[in-house]
Amino acid sequence: MVVANEKSVSEAIKYRRSVRVFKNEPIDAQKVKECIQLATLAATSSNMQLWEFYHVISPEIIQKVTAASFGQNAAKTAQQMVIVVARKDLWRKRVQSNIDYLKSLYGNKPESTYSKREKFALNYYQKIIPTLYFDFLGIIGIVKFIAFQIIGLFKPIYREARQSDMRIVAHKSAGLAAQNFMISMAAINYDTCPMEGFDSLRIKKILHLPASSEINMIIGCGLREEQGVYGERFRIPFEEVYFKI
Repeated sequence: MVVANEKSVSEAIKYRRSVRVFKNEPIDAQKVKECIQLATLAATSSNMQLWEFYHVISPEIIQKVTAASFGQNAAKTAQQMVIVVARKDLWRKRVQSNIDYLKSLYGNKPESTYSKREKFALNYYQKIIPTLYFDFLGIIGIVKFIAFQIIGLFKPIYREARQSDMRIVAHKSAGLAAQNFMISMAAINYDTCPMEGFDSLRIKKILHLPASSEINMIIGCGLREEQGVYGERFRIPFEEVYFKI
């Protein structure tokens, strides 16, 4: 994407605000799509990429999503929407994609000839990741959690192994991607508003998503109205959140 006078990273971060009211002016869907492509370059836990992005440009669907988002202005006035979905349920497919990619890098050779580093990377996706993500009704996750706590008495261990923990992992990665998207939009003078106030079940029905998927956030997109930013940016003093050790 080539945009004249595209903002620097720091400029885009400072420019980005949660815009509650957008102008009734269209924005370029292709540019929004390219910002979504930049979102997919975000950091993601174990490169699992447990996310999906639904780029909503249909006025009819925007209207339905708005109704399921309690009619809030950031949805009602949005010219387009991007709905970020966490897909922890796709972990097996994503694991296989990583394995296939690694094997393509290593070349067509017997696994017995793999280097120590190559074997470690494959082992990570073939054994470690499945151990963390596999669960059954949350029961196996609790067993793993207890076992890891016991092991942790004797040595450092990854402790977040419950079903709820892996949900958090998927949502953290989706959130990082969403931030990439919003900063990319800000860099080209497009505005956004991330929304968490919505009926997730209705949103999933609108998008025809499986029950196992989870809506991470809905992002309204457009150009800001002057009154669309509700006041100056407020942040608590930096000294209250910054700790140098």
